[in-house]
Amino acid sequence: MNSVQRKLIDYLYILTGSAIVAIAFNLFLLPNQIAPGGVSGISTILTSLTGIEPAYIQWAFNIPLFLAGLILLGGLNYGTKTLAGTLFLPLVVFLTRDWDVGFTDPLLGALFGGIGVGAGLGLAFKARASTGGTDLAAQILQKYTGLTAGFCVALIDGLVVISSAVVFGMELALYALISLFVTGKTIDIVQMGFGYAKIAYIISKKEEVVKEYIIRDIDRGVTKLSGYGGYTNEERPVLMCVVNQTEVTKLKEVVRLADPTAFVIVSNATEVLGEGFKEPH
Repeated sequence: MNSVQRKLIDYLYILTGSAIVAIAFNLFLLPNQIAPGGVSGISTILTSLTGIEPAYIQWAFNIPLFLAGLILLGGLNYGTKTLAGTLFLPLVVFLTRDWDVGFTDPLLGALFGGIGVGAGLGLAFKARASTGGTDLAAQILQKYTGLTAGFCVALIDGLVVISSAVVFGMELALYALISLFVTGKTIDIVQMGFGYAKIAYIISKKEEVVKEYIIRDIDRGVTKLSGYGGYTNEERPVLMCVVNQTEVTKLKEVVRLADPTAFVIVSNATEVLGEGFKEPH
């Protein structure tokens, strides 16, 4: 894939993602007065208080924040792609302002709004961009306070949720927290997929036999790592093997057959790129 095709795909991701976020906002979050952080959450609160169109409020926050990022951060990593999301998302909010699913329910709004926002942001992140807003505010706060990026984002979103509790009540603020959680999980799924693999570490005195069994019976590669016993200080090689979820049981059976005394640790590997798994892109 050449650079022009890559850029076109990135812009397709950011514009599609922005549109999905905007539609989820209009269909599920705004009608149920759910403000799960971000500029969209701020617009939900201010629209309720002032009656101003949420798209206008989002532009009023996004554009100055983008300009502040250019000035205070000395240029943004996301550049023109983030500018596209910053301008396009409120535009879709404005164009779809009359869309209606025909019902209001805070729980459904929190769940499906969170899924929609997470799916849209996940696509934007795949394009190495964002939809602007409080993400930029968090970067500015991080630069001038020394706080971590995650804490800055959580702080700003937390202030929005607290504000929603004051304006809409504690119950709707709790729904906003549910929506935030669902958004985070959906972003993970969009970026890494459903196919969680497993990574196994095997400590055995018969590592060569175990390795041969795994290669022969499961057809998976094995990496030998250097390890030392903490008590004995003796060298004890550690075998590392990555398998699909469906192969975990077979892996444990194979290891038990090769060495019943082997010590096995199995944990999640959220994303695996390479031969036999997902191809890099």
